[in-house]
Amino acid sequence: MDTQLTGRVWIVGDSVTTDAMYPAFAMKLPVAEAAKHIFYELRPGWTDQVAPGDIVVARRNFGLGSSRPVAALFRELGVAALVAEEFNSLFLRNCINHGLPALTVPGVTDAFSDGATMRLDFAEGWVENTGSGRRLDGGALPPMVLDILEAGGILPKLAREGYVPIPA
Repeated sequence: MDTQLTGRVWIVGDSVTTDAMYPAFAMKLPVAEAAKHIFYELRPGWTDQVAPGDIVVARRNFGLGSSRPVAALFRELGVAALVAEEFNSLFLRNCINHGLPALTVPGVTDAFSDGATMRLDFAEGWVENTGSGRRLDGGALPPMVLDILEAGGILPKLAREGYVPIPA
């Protein structure tokens, strides 16, 4: 598995809740349709601008709130990874369980702005602003997490290992 990614950055602030990312009305929609409503109040029109391979960068306590499966929506849009100064722990687990790399990097929002290009390695735990050359270290993801990401999420991993039926 290639653990290095390069993508355009989108910055969001502190304590962005899962409710702000996945509004209640969208929870009744199919995933492809619901994904069009991520950040609909926070960043209207964002889903028309985001492209596959882009990276969302957040400040502190990203993913606060309920356990809505937002990672599935980000994956539907093609978001390659999430990087935050701090994640809500439940949200972080949901990202990994859905096969979406999520990396904690202190100071990341000071090193990037919207539209910057980030190169990252989530196995080694670093990010680099390709424009400025500034590199920040976070924490390397543990081997078990890398194994889950390589499988595409926890359910594909469990299916691969024979613990659950292979999804149709």
